[in-house]
Parts: sequence; C-alpha cells; structure tokens
Amino acid sequence: MRNNKKSYRRYTRILWILFSVMVLTVTLIFFAISRGWLGFMPSFEELENPKTNLASEIYSADSVLLGKYYIENRSNITYQELSPNLTNALIATEDIRFVYHSGIDVKALARVMAGLVTGRHKGGGSTITQQLAKNLFPRKNNYSKLDIIIIKFKEWVTAVKLERNYTKQEIIAMYFNTVTFGNNAFGVKSACRIFFNKTPAEVSVEEAAILVGLLKAPSYYNPIRHPERATKRRNIVLSQMKHYHFLTPSAFDSISAIELNMSGFTRQDHTTGLAKHFREYVRIKLHQWCKEHQKSDGSNYNLYRDGLRIYTTIDSRMQAYAEEAIKAHLSLDLQPTFNRHWEGRENAPFVFDKNTAEKQIQQLMQSAMKRSARYTALRDGGASKDSIEKSFNTPVAMRIFTWEGEKDTVMTPMDSIRYYKNFLRSGLISIEPGTGYVKAYACGPEYAYFQYDNVTQMRRQVGSTFKPFLYTLAMQEGSFSPCSTLPNIPVSIDLGNGDVWEPRNDSPKRRGEEVSLKWALAHSNNWISGRLIKRYGPRPVIQMARRMGVKSDIPEVYSIALGTADLSLYEIVAALNTYPNKGVYIEPLFITRIEDRRGNELDRFTPHLQEAMSEETAYLMLELMKGVVETGTGIRLRNKYGFTNPIAGKTGTTQNNSDGWFMGLTPKLTTGVWTGCEDRAAHFRTIALGQGANMALPIFALYLQKLYADSTLNLYQGDFETPVKPLSVEIDCEKWKAQHQPAKNPYEENEF
Repeated sequence: MRNNKKSYRRYTRILWILFSVMVLTVTLIFFAISRGWLGFMPSFEELENPKTNLASEIYSADSVLLGKYYIENRSNITYQELSPNLTNALIATEDIRFVYHSGIDVKALARVMAGLVTGRHKGGGSTITQQLAKNLFPRKNNYSKLDIIIIKFKEWVTAVKLERNYTKQEIIAMYFNTVTFGNNAFGVKSACRIFFNKTPAEVSVEEAAILVGLLKAPSYYNPIRHPERATKRRNIVLSQMKHYHFLTPSAFDSISAIELNMSGFTRQDHTTGLAKHFREYVRIKLHQWCKEHQKSDGSNYNLYRDGLRIYTTIDSRMQAYAEEAIKAHLSLDLQPTFNRHWEGRENAPFVFDKNTAEKQIQQLMQSAMKRSARYTALRDGGASKDSIEKSFNTPVAMRIFTWEGEKDTVMTPMDSIRYYKNFLRSGLISIEPGTGYVKAYACGPEYAYFQYDNVTQMRRQVGSTFKPFLYTLAMQEGSFSPCSTLPNIPVSIDLGNGDVWEPRNDSPKRRGEEVSLKWALAHSNNWISGRLIKRYGPRPVIQMARRMGVKSDIPEVYSIALGTADLSLYEIVAALNTYPNKGVYIEPLFITRIEDRRGNELDRFTPHLQEAMSEETAYLMLELMKGVVETGTGIRLRNKYGFTNPIAGKTGTTQNNSDGWFMGLTPKLTTGVWTGCEDRAAHFRTIALGQGANMALPIFALYLQKLYADSTLNLYQGDFETPVKPLSVEIDCEKWKAQHQPAKNPYEENEF
C-alpha cells in the first residue's frame, strides 16, 4: 500500500515536472520568438505597414475604374465597404469565436489536440487572425517538421500582435484583402468584380458563400471550371451560416436551391476594359514618373506593387462612344467595302508594280515577322534562322480576330501575318480646348490583336490636314483674310537645282477663276496652297507648326504644303486645338493627379501653355475651316449625318489613298481621326473610297452623334466665341467682295 502511494507520488511529480518543462519550453519559445532569436519576426512598423503587392488603379475623370497595373490583381478595401453577407459567411465557416478570442482560440486548439490523440479530426484550430498572419508573412517551402512547429508558434505570436494593433473590423478587412480567389483575383474587391461584376458591398448571400467557399481551394472549387463542386462548397458555407444563426432554416432552403449563376463573370487583364491603348500609353509615362519619385524609405515607387491611384482626364462615356464609333464604321461599312474592293485580285491588298510586287510583298512579310513576339521569343531562345523560318511556315492551332468574334483555326504564323495585313485600323483623340484634357483616346480594331497605337505611336503623311498651318501663317502675317482671292491656275516653283515643283489638283472646279482662301481650303485646293508656300517658303510654315506644338521632323521642302510630312494624330489634333483655345497652344494633359494607396496626393499635373498666334488669327482659321463642313470636302456632316451646329473641319487624303484623316472642331471639343492599313502599300485604289471624307469622317460623325445624344454630357452645340476686340478684316465674303470691287466707270453705260 505504502509502495503504491510512493509510486503515485513519483508519477505525479514526474507529470508536474514534464508539464512545467513543457510550459517553460513553450514560454521560452514564445519569448525567443518575440525577441527575434529564432528568425524573422515582423516589427511594429511592419505590422502597421504590411507589404503586399497592391495593384495601381487608373481612373477616369468621372470616377470610373479604367483598369489596373499589377503583378497581383489586388486592391484594398475597408470594413465599411464589405457586405455583412461576406463577414457572416467568413466567420461562420472559418472562426465562429473570432470576436471573443485574442488571436489564438484555446478551445479550438484543445479540440485539435484531442483529435490528434483520438484520431478523430474535428476541424482546424487556426483563427482568422492566424490565417492573416500567414498571409501577410507567408511561409517558404522545404521546411523540416521542427521548422514547421517554430513557424506555427511565430504565427501565434504574430496573431496576438495583430490583435493588439488592430480592431476586429480591421482584421476582417485585412484578411479579405490578402486572400486569393483564383482567376487572377487577389483580394475580395477584385474577386467581386471578376466573378460577379459587383463591389464587395453589393454581393448577395449566395455570392458571398461562393467566395468564402473558394478560400479552401480556389482551383478545385472554381465556379467557372467546376460548377458542381462550387455549388456543393457554397451550400456547405450556407449550412454553417444556418448552424450559427446567420440564416434562418427557410432562407437556407431557398438559397441553397438556387442554381449557380456566373453570368456576371468578367475576365480582367491588360487586354480588357475601356481605353486599353490609352492605359498602355499612360503606363509608359508612369514608369518614368516612378523613376523620378521616391517613397519615404528612399526607394522608387513601383507601379505594379505600390497601389498608386492615377486620376486621368478621360471621360469614360466619351471613351466608350469613341470605341463604339470606330467599331461601327470599320466593322459594318469600311472593312466589308475594302474586302469587296480587293476580292479576287492578285497581291491583295497591296498596290505594287507587277514586276516587283512579289519581292516587295516578301520584304514586308519578313519585316513583320521580325517584329512579332513569336520571332523575338525564338531568337532569344537561341533558335537558328532556318528553324525560325520553319516554325513560321508550320501550321498551328491559333485563335484569330474577326469582326464577328474570335475564331479558332489552323494556319501558319506567316499566313496569320498576311491575314492581319488586310485589316483597316483607326485612331481617335478628343481634346478639351480650355483645359487641354484628353477626353477620349481610342484605337481599333481590338487591342488584344492590334496593339500598335495609332494616336501617339504612329506617324503617317498627314495630307491636307497640314494646310491649316500654311493658312494660319497667311492670316497671321496680315496679308490675307478668309475672303482674299487668288487665281485658281497651275503654279510652279523653281527649286534652284534645275527641278521644278508643280502641285497637281485633283478637281477641275473653278479652274481659271479667282477663288477665296475660304473656298480653297474648303475644297482642299492644291494650287492655292502652292501659291501660298511660294510666297512664304517652307521654313516660316514649319516655325508656325512648331509654335502650335508639333515636334516631329518636318522636311524643309515646298511639298509640305500638301502634307507630305509624317506626323502623329496626337500632334495634329493638339496643334489645331490652338484655334478654339483662342491662339494659345495647350499641351494635352492625360493625368491630373497621382495618389498613394492611402489617398495622399503625390503629384498634381498642369498643362504647359504657349501663345502661338493672335486671338484674331485663331478665329479667322475657325471661319476658314467652317467652310469645309458648310460647302467643302466635309459637307457630308451636313448632308448625310444631319449636323446643323457650327463645326470647323479639315479632311486629309494622302498619296495613293493610304491614309484618311478628318479633324473636327467644336467650341468645347477638338477631335481627330485617322484610318488606314498597317502598311502604306495596302489601300483603296480609288479616291472616292480612300479619301478622308469616306475613311475617317464617318467615325467622327458617329462619335459626335453619340456625344450629342447623351444628355449627361450636355455638350455645347453653339458657335465659336468671337474675339473681344473687333476683327480687323471682313469675314463675310459677299461684303468683302463689295468692298474690294473696282469702282464703276460712270461712262460705262453710254460706251456703246
């Protein structure tokens, strides 16, 4: 009996010693971890500012999210932006005692330990706060079992620290910001937009259950790929919500019976959404900004990680209308016409001399091949020239663009290059005169297949859209007014080297007559342009273009009067915007301000201004260009499209009809459109089809119709504002004629 008592005491002592050692060991481990002796532990500053890859967001002027720049498509939200459905679903499924514990759920841990001893697993013991600690400071791979135990202790310590530094609501929001949902959705804000096209505040109970259900295994329970699995998992979450009284039994029965509805699913990447070419242009500008600006720690801002908010000048409604107008004209009218125009013809759509066509087309194709991403990847991978050629001439399965939608097919990469050569492309940019704000910036067809930027990147011959620079010089010098006349007869200019330049006129209208400059510009008359540049010379015209913001190279030759210089659409529109801006060139603005992830303003942008001409000259140019729409090459805006409000315009058609341009100016908006093929050798063969009035003007017309139809835009449709000072010249050409008519001979009546 005495021996039994001694044994009992000895075992009890041993148990207490073991328990004390275990408690002391755990205490020492916790102490060592908290002091950082067992490896990295987040500091207070790191807990206050956890490092996550936050997408930078780009917004329109009317507060619409245009897109993101990211490594991970993640945007943070606050607790107030969350639907209670999301919070309830998460707590019911992951941590029902969340509001009661301080980061570690002792009851849940005891349940897990009991499960390990008995072999009966009854759920995990990890709290939401512990999971947050794991998300914020993720584990690395290839750890031993001992390492895993230490890491688990670290997560407990971190969880307790998080509970001390943040409220329960903040922890819930942080958790939702750090979790991954699959389909390139990092954080709940991105997930709600991608899966349901909603904000986190708008999701329903069943949608919240789908999202929370995804957290267990995003790929396995993906509702797009595995709808049956996703439905079962959703209903498990709903069952938990019922069990913990977040749902009534009747609500559970009705909601769990709802079929999975993923009609709101929208794929999000850099090739989707509004203003894709604009976003890419701004991305390049932002890269430079990040190189020039540092954070408080001295490191440069990172566009893809730092969660910047970029506020742009784009109006999302106007942008959508611009993209719709391009698509409508190209897909429904111009491209079908182009296809019929070239159907059955050899070497389509290229215009080359028969004897050299094959060689020149081969050169074009080789050049295009070497610019392709496929070629770059093969070359950088060390492939030989022969193997690259073989790869480009081997049929492969691919998805191609058509105006009827994407199409799966099999063709060689070389054939696909030739296929895309047949497509007409377009660009449009709209600028607000008073501010320089770029309100729309669109290219077509589709960014995913046609990434070349036709607004700022492309430079092509501008044709007659260059003539306003020449006419501006004539108005500014004071020698001419819109009603001044010149003889409409051929002109020749001796170039001094034995050559003579003689511009050709396409139209015989009013040949041999005295015509006004307003009539000449309206009908894009080349002889009058020749006479003007003969008077002034190329250099003063180039200087005028420079004052109006043109930076591209302009050759100092007489033929620039007809638009032989290669300029960008952006440059031309920005320059002509000087007219409604009363003679002041205003450099177009794309971004108004940049904020950090917390909304602190980092930079604000204002436009650069430069006086280019007098206010009177600018107004006279508007009067000249109104004639283009009233009686000239842009008259179909009146006849076909029914516009009655004042519009100043200028068409442009280049040599061989390779490029079609139209510039349209209203008091509150300056817009330019370009249309053509990728290669100058691909074009319409007749001027009736290839002129700017047919290729580009309809896009402007469709765009303006949409703008005027939208009452929320309230776009001004009145006339241009007259200068404060009275005009020094007469702009009513009938009155001007009367003033400049030779005095009548009093004896003339009796002459016979």
